[in-house]
Amino acid sequence: MNSSLIPPYILDRIIGHGSDRQRDCARNTLQHVSTLRRNNDKPRLSSLQARQVMAPGQAERSVHDAEQQTQLPGRLVRAEGQPATGDEAVDEAYEALGATYRFFWEVLGRHSIDGNGIPLIGTVHYGQRYENAFWNGEQMVFGDGDGEIFNRFTIALDVVAHELTHGVIDSEAALVYANQAGALNESLSDVFGILTKQYALQQSAAQADWIIGAGLLSDYVNGKGLRSMAEPGSAYDDPLLGKDPQPGHMRDFVQTREDNGGVHINSGIPNRAFYLAAIALGGNAWEKAGLVWYDTLCDERLANDAEFVDFARLCVDRAAQRFGQGSPEVNAVAKAWRDVGIEGVQP
Repeated sequence: MNSSLIPPYILDRIIGHGSDRQRDCARNTLQHVSTLRRNNDKPRLSSLQARQVMAPGQAERSVHDAEQQTQLPGRLVRAEGQPATGDEAVDEAYEALGATYRFFWEVLGRHSIDGNGIPLIGTVHYGQRYENAFWNGEQMVFGDGDGEIFNRFTIALDVVAHELTHGVIDSEAALVYANQAGALNESLSDVFGILTKQYALQQSAAQADWIIGAGLLSDYVNGKGLRSMAEPGSAYDDPLLGKDPQPGHMRDFVQTREDNGGVHINSGIPNRAFYLAAIALGGNAWEKAGLVWYDTLCDERLANDAEFVDFARLCVDRAAQRFGQGSPEVNAVAKAWRDVGIEGVQP
């Protein structure tokens, strides 16, 4: 699946309200995002199986420089085990790929994105003032941002982990990238993106900021990041970008044909459910809530067109399998889903 980080409605807003330079950057990026979607026919992870895989527990990273062009992967500038280059984007991408690998291996026992040791490939300096990062089914790609609205896209670890998680979802559930299934796809990427950051920082659920893309917005923008998992709809409120449109409850679910049926908007609802479960369970979010969500993602009963209620019920079942029927974990997970308006979810 091809997936990009910045929702089309943000780029549309910039095109409508930005300066000539900002509008050009956003328009070029949006046109490219549309191309990605047209090519979104099937996951390509299987094409990587023929590559040499790494030993379990060991990352195999390579970072390439597109040199402001759009040919992939670009010039190899840092391979596994090589020292820092001094290029911030290159070194941030290298470290973030490693941190994401460590999270999935050390916490979830998953050997890279496909579970079978696929090498992790990243390309930086993609395009000219490109305002996005994306997973193209084979590798990560990062733009430099325009320097006015967006900083470089390697700046936030959770952004890198978010996009790589789309590859994990491709391998496990292949959730259709539209409507509620697509919003679940985006939410799961946020969940494991934020967990990767929390694990790297060793932050408890209570200590964490729960902001996706912290540091990505420039100082000229009134915002904390792209999304808030704790309080969807509060990440930014800016004359140029507008107000964060994410709902945090089913009563505010957005019916739209834009954004593949609102995949980046309505993901706020399952995002908040995860946040509520993690806070209720206390401690480190990856130790209980994260395990339940991962178990659910990997459950063969999860249909690729699943809706929120399907995922929620399966979450409760997986919590019971892991922690026991009637356990505090089961009750917390069920209550979190009910608290965001998902009906019919019983412990």
